[in-house]
Amino acid sequence: MKRLLGIFLALGALVFVSPGCYSLSGSAVPPAMTTINIGFFENNAPIVVANLSQVLTEALKERIRSTTRISIVTGEGKANMSGAITKYYYAPVSIQASNPNAPPIADAEVLSITVRVKFVYDADKKLNFDQEFTKTANFTGDINSQEQALIRTITKQLIDDIFNKAFNNW
Repeated sequence: MKRLLGIFLALGALVFVSPGCYSLSGSAVPPAMTTINIGFFENNAPIVVANLSQVLTEALKERIRSTTRISIVTGEGKANMSGAITKYYYAPVSIQASNPNAPPIADAEVLSITVRVKFVYDADKKLNFDQEFTKTANFTGDINSQEQALIRTITKQLIDDIFNKAFNNW
């Protein structure tokens, strides 16, 4: 029993002595990346939702603030992220015929949002990228009553993908 307790204490001490080797957030942020500038993600999609740019930009900033030690700055940072919303559309995904004498109708639709992101970190150019990220969510019924909830769901998925690409190199 004493031996088992000794092993656990040794492992616990190792974790506290070497915090740079293990991260609870799972991100692999280079130690020199201490600041980042997040530009406003302008909505350049053909369909413009008034608050989408603000929601996406603020969600990205909040994710970085809450899961990394990086400070968000205005002006030049050690890393810079910018981008734009390039596509926002909804389309039918499930067509069904209600009866043989009526035209087919959409049983479900999909909302799709695409964001182009440019990430620049001059200290390690291998981490730089300029890439599009697309996420979707299915819905039924009227888009107007569900749009904000769908935007929040898709934004969270987009932020996860962008964060993982920038800070976990996935």
